[in-house]
Amino acid sequence: MTVAATRSAPEHLMTEAEFEAWCDEDTRAEFVDGKVILMSPVSAIHDDLFHFIARLIGMYLEYRPSGRVRGPEFEIRLREGLRRVPDLLFVCQERTQLLRSTYVEGAPDAAWEIVSPDSVERDWRDKHHDYEAAGVREYWIVDPHHQQVRLLRLVEGRYQPVAEDAGRLLSETIPGFWLKPEWLWQEPLPRTMDCLREMGVA
Repeated sequence: MTVAATRSAPEHLMTEAEFEAWCDEDTRAEFVDGKVILMSPVSAIHDDLFHFIARLIGMYLEYRPSGRVRGPEFEIRLREGLRRVPDLLFVCQERTQLLRSTYVEGAPDAAWEIVSPDSVERDWRDKHHDYEAAGVREYWIVDPHHQQVRLLRLVEGRYQPVAEDAGRLLSETIPGFWLKPEWLWQEPLPRTMDCLREMGVA
Protein backbone atom coordinates (compact mmCIF):
# COMPACT_ATOMS: atom_id res chain seq x y z
CA MET A 1 0.00 0.00 0.00
CA THR A 2 1.21 3.51 0.73
CA VAL A 3 3.63 5.19 3.13
CA ALA A 4 2.81 4.68 6.78
CA ALA A 5 1.89 7.49 9.11
CA THR A 6 3.85 7.96 12.32
CA ARG A 7 0.71 8.61 14.39
CA SER A 8 -1.53 5.92 15.84
CA ALA A 9 -4.98 5.09 14.57
CA PRO A 10 -7.81 6.20 16.87
CA GLU A 11 -9.19 3.33 18.92
CA HIS A 12 -12.74 4.71 18.83
CA LEU A 13 -15.01 4.85 15.81
CA MET A 14 -15.07 8.17 13.98
CA THR A 15 -17.56 9.96 11.81
CA GLU A 16 -16.46 10.68 8.27
CA ALA A 17 -16.25 14.38 9.12
CA GLU A 18 -14.01 13.60 12.10
CA PHE A 19 -11.81 11.44 9.86
CA GLU A 20 -11.47 14.27 7.33
CA ALA A 21 -10.38 16.65 10.09
CA TRP A 22 -8.01 14.08 11.65
CA CYS A 23 -6.35 12.76 8.46
CA ASP A 24 -3.84 15.40 7.43
CA GLU A 25 -1.61 15.34 4.34
CA ASP A 26 1.14 13.49 6.21
CA THR A 27 -1.16 10.66 7.29
CA ARG A 28 -1.95 7.81 4.90
CA ALA A 29 -5.06 6.02 6.05
CA GLU A 30 -8.28 4.45 4.84
CA PHE A 31 -11.70 4.88 6.41
CA VAL A 32 -14.18 2.00 6.59
CA ASP A 33 -17.49 2.71 8.31
CA GLY A 34 -15.97 4.49 11.27
CA LYS A 35 -12.73 2.52 11.51
CA VAL A 36 -9.37 4.01 10.56
CA ILE A 37 -6.81 1.75 8.82
CA LEU A 38 -3.26 3.10 8.68
CA MET A 39 -1.08 2.12 5.76
CA SER A 40 2.11 0.17 6.48
CA PRO A 41 5.57 1.07 5.13
CA VAL A 42 6.26 -0.31 1.67
CA SER A 43 9.07 -2.68 0.71
CA ALA A 44 11.70 -1.99 -1.93
CA ILE A 45 10.03 -4.34 -4.42
CA HIS A 46 6.66 -2.67 -3.83
CA ASP A 47 8.22 0.74 -4.41
CA ASP A 48 10.03 -0.41 -7.57
CA LEU A 49 6.86 -1.96 -9.02
CA PHE A 50 4.78 1.08 -8.18
CA HIS A 51 7.16 3.47 -9.93
CA PHE A 52 7.50 1.21 -12.96
CA ILE A 53 3.73 0.83 -13.43
CA ALA A 54 3.09 4.52 -12.71
CA ARG A 55 5.72 5.59 -15.27
CA LEU A 56 4.40 3.15 -17.85
CA ILE A 57 0.79 4.32 -17.55
CA GLY A 58 1.72 7.98 -17.19
CA MET A 59 3.95 8.00 -20.27
CA TYR A 60 1.42 5.96 -22.24
CA LEU A 61 -1.19 8.62 -21.50
CA GLU A 62 1.18 11.32 -22.71
CA TYR A 63 1.23 9.62 -26.12
CA ARG A 64 -2.41 8.59 -26.09
CA PRO A 65 -4.38 10.84 -23.74
CA SER A 66 -7.61 9.31 -22.49
CA GLY A 67 -7.86 10.33 -18.83
CA ARG A 68 -5.99 10.97 -15.61
CA VAL A 69 -3.89 8.68 -13.43
CA ARG A 70 -3.41 9.41 -9.71
CA GLY A 71 -1.58 7.76 -6.83
CA PRO A 72 -0.28 6.49 -4.50
CA GLU A 73 -1.79 8.84 -1.92
CA PHE A 74 -5.07 9.78 -3.59
CA GLU A 75 -8.25 8.70 -1.82
CA ILE A 76 -11.36 7.25 -3.40
CA ARG A 77 -14.62 8.08 -1.65
CA LEU A 78 -16.51 5.04 -2.88
CA ARG A 79 -19.61 5.87 -0.85
CA GLU A 80 -20.52 7.64 2.36
CA GLY A 81 -18.33 6.18 5.09
CA LEU A 82 -15.91 4.34 2.80
CA ARG A 83 -12.62 5.82 1.64
CA ARG A 84 -9.91 3.65 0.10
CA VAL A 85 -6.38 4.53 -1.02
CA PRO A 86 -5.28 2.42 -4.01
CA ASP A 87 -1.71 2.46 -5.20
CA LEU A 88 -2.89 3.85 -8.55
CA LEU A 89 -6.22 4.85 -10.03
CA PHE A 90 -7.42 5.96 -13.43
CA VAL A 91 -10.36 8.18 -14.35
CA CYS A 92 -11.30 8.44 -18.03
CA GLN A 93 -11.54 11.85 -19.68
CA GLU A 94 -15.35 11.82 -19.74
CA ARG A 95 -15.51 11.43 -15.95
CA THR A 96 -12.77 13.78 -14.71
CA GLN A 97 -15.45 15.82 -12.94
CA LEU A 98 -15.14 13.18 -10.20
CA LEU A 99 -11.62 14.39 -9.38
CA ARG A 100 -11.31 16.65 -6.34
CA SER A 101 -8.14 18.22 -4.99
CA THR A 102 -7.26 15.25 -2.75
CA TYR A 103 -9.72 12.46 -3.64
CA VAL A 104 -12.09 10.98 -6.20
CA GLU A 105 -15.79 11.35 -5.47
CA GLY A 106 -17.11 7.97 -6.58
CA ALA A 107 -15.65 4.97 -8.36
CA PRO A 108 -12.66 5.49 -10.68
CA ASP A 109 -12.56 3.53 -13.92
CA ALA A 110 -9.59 1.42 -12.79
CA ALA A 111 -7.60 0.77 -9.61
CA TRP A 112 -4.26 -0.95 -9.00
CA GLU A 113 -3.13 -2.53 -5.75
CA ILE A 114 0.35 -3.94 -5.11
CA VAL A 115 0.00 -6.57 -2.42
CA SER A 116 2.11 -6.23 0.72
CA PRO A 117 2.44 -8.87 3.45
CA ASP A 118 0.04 -6.95 5.69
CA SER A 119 -2.50 -6.20 2.93
CA VAL A 120 -3.17 -9.67 1.51
CA GLU A 121 -6.72 -10.02 2.82
CA ARG A 122 -7.45 -6.32 2.29
CA ASP A 123 -6.38 -6.35 -1.37
CA TRP A 124 -7.63 -9.78 -2.41
CA ARG A 125 -10.89 -9.84 -0.43
CA ASP A 126 -11.99 -6.53 1.11
CA LYS A 127 -11.10 -4.22 -1.74
CA HIS A 128 -12.29 -6.78 -4.28
CA HIS A 129 -15.72 -6.49 -2.66
CA ASP A 130 -15.60 -2.70 -2.20
CA TYR A 131 -14.43 -1.92 -5.73
CA GLU A 132 -16.89 -4.37 -7.26
CA ALA A 133 -19.83 -2.97 -5.28
CA ALA A 134 -18.89 0.63 -6.12
CA GLY A 135 -18.55 -0.07 -9.85
CA VAL A 136 -14.79 0.21 -10.44
CA ARG A 137 -14.63 -1.19 -13.98
CA GLU A 138 -11.16 -2.75 -13.73
CA TYR A 139 -9.23 -3.94 -10.72
CA TRP A 140 -5.55 -4.85 -11.17
CA ILE A 141 -3.93 -6.84 -8.34
CA VAL A 142 -0.14 -7.16 -8.47
CA ASP A 143 1.22 -9.76 -6.03
CA PRO A 144 5.04 -9.68 -6.09
CA HIS A 145 5.39 -12.46 -3.50
CA HIS A 146 3.67 -14.95 -5.80
CA GLN A 147 4.70 -13.19 -9.03
CA GLN A 148 1.09 -12.94 -10.05
CA VAL A 149 -0.97 -10.24 -11.77
CA ARG A 150 -4.75 -10.52 -11.76
CA LEU A 151 -6.92 -8.30 -13.92
CA LEU A 152 -10.58 -8.29 -12.93
CA ARG A 153 -13.22 -6.68 -15.14
CA LEU A 154 -16.73 -5.73 -14.10
CA VAL A 155 -19.29 -7.76 -16.08
CA GLU A 156 -22.95 -7.26 -15.16
CA GLY A 157 -21.98 -6.04 -11.71
CA ARG A 158 -19.54 -8.85 -10.87
CA TYR A 159 -15.79 -9.13 -11.33
CA GLN A 160 -14.60 -11.66 -13.89
CA PRO A 161 -10.90 -12.55 -14.34
CA VAL A 162 -9.40 -11.54 -17.68
CA ALA A 163 -7.23 -14.17 -19.35
CA GLU A 164 -3.87 -13.27 -20.86
CA ASP A 165 -3.75 -12.76 -24.61
CA ALA A 166 -0.34 -13.75 -25.99
CA GLY A 167 1.20 -13.07 -22.59
CA ARG A 168 -0.53 -9.69 -22.25
CA LEU A 169 -3.32 -8.35 -20.05
CA LEU A 170 -5.38 -5.90 -22.08
CA SER A 171 -7.18 -2.98 -20.51
CA GLU A 172 -10.56 -1.78 -21.71
CA THR A 173 -10.62 1.36 -19.59
CA ILE A 174 -7.37 2.76 -21.03
CA PRO A 175 -7.82 2.30 -24.79
CA GLY A 176 -4.97 0.29 -26.33
CA PHE A 177 -3.06 -0.14 -23.07
CA TRP A 178 -1.73 -3.54 -22.10
CA LEU A 179 0.75 -5.00 -19.67
CA LYS A 180 2.98 -8.06 -19.84
CA PRO A 181 3.11 -9.58 -16.36
CA GLU A 182 6.57 -10.99 -17.16
CA TRP A 183 7.89 -7.42 -17.27
CA LEU A 184 7.24 -7.06 -13.54
CA TRP A 185 9.40 -10.00 -12.52
CA GLN A 186 12.50 -9.05 -14.50
CA GLU A 187 15.64 -8.02 -12.63
CA PRO A 188 16.28 -5.24 -13.29
CA LEU A 189 12.87 -4.01 -14.41
CA PRO A 190 12.74 -3.19 -18.11
CA ARG A 191 13.17 0.35 -19.39
CA THR A 192 9.85 2.13 -19.71
CA MET A 193 10.61 3.37 -23.21
CA ASP A 194 11.41 -0.17 -24.37
CA CYS A 195 8.00 -1.32 -23.13
CA LEU A 196 6.26 1.61 -24.82
CA ARG A 197 8.00 0.80 -28.09
CA GLU A 198 6.85 -2.79 -27.77
CA MET A 199 3.33 -1.42 -27.29
CA GLY A 200 3.76 0.62 -30.47
CA VAL A 201 3.35 4.07 -28.94
CA ALA A 202 6.91 5.44 -28.70
